[in-house]
Amino acid sequence: MPRSPSADPRPRPTAASRSRPRALRAAALLAAAVGVCCALLTALAPVRWHPLLTVDGNVSRATHHWAAHDHALTHAFRVLTDWAWDPLTMRLVCAAAVLWLVWRHAAWWTALWPAVTVALAAVVQQSVKRAVDRPRPVWPDPVDSARYAAFPSGHAMTATVVCGLLLWLLHRFGAGRVRRRTAVAAAVVSVLGVGVTRVWLGVHWPSDVVGGWLFGALTVALAVVVYEWPRPAPADTAGHRPR
Repeated sequence: MPRSPSADPRPRPTAASRSRPRALRAAALLAAAVGVCCALLTALAPVRWHPLLTVDGNVSRATHHWAAHDHALTHAFRVLTDWAWDPLTMRLVCAAAVLWLVWRHAAWWTALWPAVTVALAAVVQQSVKRAVDRPRPVWPDPVDSARYAAFPSGHAMTATVVCGLLLWLLHRFGAGRVRRRTAVAAAVVSVLGVGVTRVWLGVHWPSDVVGGWLFGALTVALAVVVYEWPRPAPADTAGHRPR
């Protein structure tokens, strides 16, 4: 006696599940490409490579001159970098997303994923800073100050990691087109904007910011590889990953 379609125990593939191998491959390729760029820039940052020094110096001198004379814009950038795009603020945004995932979806695994990724990103950031130990720009008339070594920019890396993770979660949870586009616009403004403020305020070389973006992108790509890696479905679906 033929079985009815509803009695077929085999799970039917969904559009999201079919896209997982493609997402895994794309994330792995991105991680490999960005990883090479991270290694190259990390090797060049402390050795005073002339082309890099020239670009860093020219851009930094020009932006510092503007910052020292445009007090209103400098103050606005200081507020943005210290409050809106500060690493602590970004981590609080991630914490809010974690709470939302647990409270609204009981998605414990998915909630753990961004929390652990952001924590590991902070460890990587501080480890690279200590290893490279690149000095920050020094100005006779500074408009701001910062602690720790310069490379990579912690502000740029944290913003890239948090925004990248949140965009991926919106994609995986099937957010609407308007919401996704709004989130992408906000992420682009935040990631690029924080980089501009760090150079404008004279606390980072441009290559520090690029390094922060690259290390942030590498962190997100590796996190997506972990997230998308095939694993047996648990018997209890609590804490499921969206498919």
